[in-house]
Amino acid sequence: MRFNQKLISGILLKRYKRFLADIQLENGDVITAHCPNSGSMLSCNIPGSEVRLSFHDNPKRKYALTWEMVKIGKTWVGINTMLSNHIVAEAIEIH
Repeated sequence: MRFNQKLISGILLKRYKRFLADIQLENGDVITAHCPNSGSMLSCNIPGSEVRLSFHDNPKRKYALTWEMVKIGKTWVGINTMLSNHIVAEAIEIH
């Protein structure tokens, strides 16, 4: 998936309340990010996993960062359910 911005790297500390995740950024800061997936994400919410976040400069948002991807093994998995159709469309265009 191509994003319009460079994604921010971090390490998942924990996911809770379905829509929130605590993440440690590369600089050591611990932040709370929005998790746009209300599913259980059993294999995608393992503490210590590498994650990628997008930044949103909207003063109306409570959390500026959104959790977009998690690395499972050697594979990056998109967790933002709002992007599913865009991912499929991009895959079809490429092939």
